[in-house]
Amino acid sequence: MDFHDGELSIVIVDDKQIEELNRAYFQRKGPTNVIAFPMREGPFSDLNPQLLGDVVISAETAKKEGEAAGISTEERFNQLLVHGILHLFGFDHEKDKRKEQEMEKKTAQLMAMLKRSG
Repeated sequence: MDFHDGELSIVIVDDKQIEELNRAYFQRKGPTNVIAFPMREGPFSDLNPQLLGDVVISAETAKKEGEAAGISTEERFNQLLVHGILHLFGFDHEKDKRKEQEMEKKTAQLMAMLKRSG
């Protein structure tokens, strides 16, 4: 992503915890798989330009989704981590079909890189 000195935090939670965050920050009911909190936008974005933000992943949901897709929890976790990181870089799949396709393409590229390095 050409951001070699970037920092982010990865928070692993259960469904109850991610549901609370989902409700508090997005007014959505129920758990979700991943939430990203970008730090490079908003009123305090200039405090630490190297700080990308936080990626919160529900381990419970990652496990369930991995099983449903016939993949390991680790692979599903990696997919969610990549997804969250892309959100920190401004990728968005919810508002624009073209942007969704860009995000899917970048996800595939990054997942292929992970598999080669793993």
